[in-house]
Amino acid sequence: MLHILRGVDLTVHPGDHVAIVGRSGSGKSTLLNLLGLIDRQTTGDLLFQGHEVSRLSDRRRARLRGASIGFVFQQFNLLDGRTALENVMMPMMYGTARQFWGREKAAMEMLDRVGLAGRAHQKPNRLSGGEQQRVAVARALVRRPTLILADEPTGALDVTTGEAIMSLLDEIARDSDAALVTITHDLQVARLSHRSYLLDGGVLHDVDTSAAHSALAATEGIRAGREAVGA
Repeated sequence: MLHILRGVDLTVHPGDHVAIVGRSGSGKSTLLNLLGLIDRQTTGDLLFQGHEVSRLSDRRRARLRGASIGFVFQQFNLLDGRTALENVMMPMMYGTARQFWGREKAAMEMLDRVGLAGRAHQKPNRLSGGEQQRVAVARALVRRPTLILADEPTGALDVTTGEAIMSLLDEIARDSDAALVTITHDLQVARLSHRSYLLDGGVLHDVDTSAAHSALAATEGIRAGREAVGA
């Protein structure tokens, strides 16, 4: 059996902003999928809002995930045949009656907040990578989730836009008293969080960003050296 994560002990409170950094292959995506109730852990406990969720049925997990968790995916995962507005509206199709009937207004307001109101009726293939990322952020936030999971949320953005998006994520999380967990390689993004962790060898280490930078540099250097020897 392949053990991807070991010794992970993490508590995230409402209004908290946690950043997790680590090199490729360290288990960051696996951890994000566990927090987002996509994957199931083989051992240990996973609590959401004080309730053990690892034993819930797939249907109940999906319902909880849709109602309470917002994902900002690294690969955007936008629907190609839908406009930006329709993509942002999608999570509200499965919400309460009030959310359903107010979905277009709420989606337009969120697109406006990410600076894309003027691009609302464009499909993803007519949007730049940075614009697609902002649509993905708007879609994740439109239902005001209690947990926001962001996988490299600034990866396709320039520095200025990336800072604006992180400020928006923080603002929405603060206004909604939501928890924000950011997976990132960018130490500048990690520095914006309240707490930073380094995931290395499947183990989560509580560190400051300067220590994380040194550790990342060391692990990347070791990996590069091994690749050079293998070549």
